[in-house]
Amino acid sequence: MSAEASVGSHAADSAQSAVSHSACHSTDEHRNQGLLGSKYVKLNVGGSLHYTTVQTLSKEDSLLRSICNGGTEVTIDSEGWVVLDRCGRHFGLVLNFLRDGSVPLPEEHRELDEVLKEAQYYRVQGLVQHCLNYRITLIYSCSLSLQPVVKLQNNRGNNKYSYTSNSDDNLLKNIELFDKLVLRFNGRVLFVKDVLGDEICCWSFYGEGRKIAEVCCTSIVYATEKKQTKVEFPEARIFEETLNILIYENGRGSGPGGLHLLDSRGSGSSLGAGQSEEEGAVGGDRRVRRIHVRRHIMHDERGHGQQTVYKD
Repeated sequence: MSAEASVGSHAADSAQSAVSHSACHSTDEHRNQGLLGSKYVKLNVGGSLHYTTVQTLSKEDSLLRSICNGGTEVTIDSEGWVVLDRCGRHFGLVLNFLRDGSVPLPEEHRELDEVLKEAQYYRVQGLVQHCLNYRITLIYSCSLSLQPVVKLQNNRGNNKYSYTSNSDDNLLKNIELFDKLVLRFNGRVLFVKDVLGDEICCWSFYGEGRKIAEVCCTSIVYATEKKQTKVEFPEARIFEETLNILIYENGRGSGPGGLHLLDSRGSGSSLGAGQSEEEGAVGGDRRVRRIHVRRHIMHDERGHGQQTVYKD
């Protein structure tokens, strides 16, 4: 074989090797690219379908971020859905935590443990810590305490809309009432002030480790051009519910007699204007009274030169 033929053969082998190396490098690069080339992600979590963005999934250094950047291999079906072999019951809650940085958690201990396990699996440490802190709050404020419990959930920053003109004043009045009740019933009632969750201003009342009543102090005002959040101050009703849970002090509310005293409504008891009462079954015959202010619907009929207000 001549020197030129040998050189030509060596050049051909080098070119073929370069092509093979390039193809292999391209395949590895595509494999490691993950989902970063996409803006939106379709997730199939145990049959529960979710549609979100790579930006949301990458907010924490978690398994979901690793899936997006190619650090963790995943199965993608023919329709482009990323398939995760997990129960999808609480995955929406995981996504909402990544979106907002906070999320309301279930008060049932078993459900809370399920959310905690999902958070640990996906390595979303912020949600893991949130679950652990909330579990401690439930244990000490509701389950193990022999005292009645009053909890005020106060989260002004959660408002989606602007507040009405007197909402700030009413919000402060609710907080001031909470502080007054703490002083008045110190040693008899356990008071908890909670700044996490989706409620702007909501009172919860517990006896013997279960929720007895709930008073929601917010409503939505529908105006012509925008929506506003209205904060109410039902002082009399809050004080009444605080007195009601005192029958559970030292276990005195146990038995049908205590429940009868709590659930019965005398002729002198009224909800007041703009309030509604709902009952939800909890544990058989036991119920939670939920009191909500009514929603105000305002419609501006400018053509008639007057404003009509509808209340449900």
